[in-house]
Amino acid sequence: MSALPLAAAEKPRAILLFYVDDLGYNDTSVTGCEEVPCPHLNRLAEEGLTFTDAHSTASVCTPSRYSLFTGQYAWRQPGTHILPGDAKLILPIKGEQLTLPALMQRAGYRTAAIGKWHLGLGRGNAPIDWNGTIVPGPREVGFDFSFIMAATGDRVPCVFVRDGAVVGLDPADPISVSYVPSTRYPGEFLGHEHPEMLKPWGRSADKQHDKTIVDGISRIGYMTGGRAARWKDQEIADRLTEEAIGFISRSAGEPIFIYFGTNDIHVPRDPHPRFRGKSRLGIRGDATVQMDDCLGRLRQALAEHGYLPQETLIIFSSDNGPVIADGYLDGAEEACRDHRPAAPFRGGKYRLFEGGTRVPFIVWWPGRVKPGQSAALMCQVDLGSSLAALVGQEVPEGSMQDSENHLSALLGDTFTARRELVTQAFNGSRLALRSGHYKYISGAREQLYDLSTDPGENHNISAQNPQLTEQLRMRLQALQEKEGKR
Repeated sequence: MSALPLAAAEKPRAILLFYVDDLGYNDTSVTGCEEVPCPHLNRLAEEGLTFTDAHSTASVCTPSRYSLFTGQYAWRQPGTHILPGDAKLILPIKGEQLTLPALMQRAGYRTAAIGKWHLGLGRGNAPIDWNGTIVPGPREVGFDFSFIMAATGDRVPCVFVRDGAVVGLDPADPISVSYVPSTRYPGEFLGHEHPEMLKPWGRSADKQHDKTIVDGISRIGYMTGGRAARWKDQEIADRLTEEAIGFISRSAGEPIFIYFGTNDIHVPRDPHPRFRGKSRLGIRGDATVQMDDCLGRLRQALAEHGYLPQETLIIFSSDNGPVIADGYLDGAEEACRDHRPAAPFRGGKYRLFEGGTRVPFIVWWPGRVKPGQSAALMCQVDLGSSLAALVGQEVPEGSMQDSENHLSALLGDTFTARRELVTQAFNGSRLALRSGHYKYISGAREQLYDLSTDPGENHNISAQNPQLTEQLRMRLQALQEKEGKR
């Protein structure tokens, strides 16, 4: 499908895709949650276009990011479930399919991936060699520069990887990583065996998160070595922001595309001390305030390095819906007892209800995007085709199979976009179909909701509407059986 070319003056010189982790629809002061002040996000919303029906493709992180970069539903591709920290790369590399960053490179943008990755590194059957050059990775996918967390904050290895090499690694202290149960690395301590070594908010609430202790927090998986390279959790947000600012500085004068994947507000939550107590929702709220600070610093850096507001497009969103207690006894459950992070929607992370995939989504481009709200049904899987149209690139046959061009809706020129959308839960074994204002959820107990009258999905109307339920079931099956829109 060809994209309509735009004049160079109509294309933004800077595109920042600010991608938060586990942020719910009602987790910030943008939607009235005054317990968590987010002045920078408030300003973005006041000056930009806020979408009230925008979605990730999945209610968990890896498949959402896969869809974001490939323009393809993750459930079409085996192995795109939540990955361990030593997983192999699941994204196509350049020459296989066109990814979002490779598309931006074709359009003349310098591209950067900074922050959470969780899409695997390397290929082949051999274990990842964390002590050498790790390929393929973000560079082979289409990023000119990368500074990433290999997986997540709660999974080993707890090190940063810059352009395929672990940052600050001492060759005399090589890294080994294992996800084989009961692995024993001499000299390493496990959370379930040494709780006295853990920070109060680093204590595991389950057997998954109680393995290797790094910076006073027990993690998923086993790791040894790399002590000089291991991150300090309270410094992660600052470190990622500084790396992004460095990329902006080095690229000044050139068109840039930045994917900035925050670690916040994913567990383990350990915000910098300057943010502790800045919210009224405990450590989870404080981590959200820290996220907001990162956004403000990046906006300031763009302006200071010559990227004028009218030349800058910022897209703010989250990889999935919210979760409060997620493996650690960090006090979030008590502090957020009266907080509804996905309100007015039901569910959250891991779930198929609206709260699992209906996420914050704000588009900011002063002078081009008018402030306001849009109820258009939008999805992150469409950013590939939509941005291709924006920068005058063609999406070749076989790439971005499920991505639709909704640039007009993204920029607020129209207020309609998708007619239907498929979302997935934990591993893609169960799917939901949005068709207009109806929501069908597959499974042994089929569910049907009319979101126009029941946005909280409290009343299953499938029994009263057997014909519509069957129609949507068959439509979902048809979408599963075809390879995408091409």
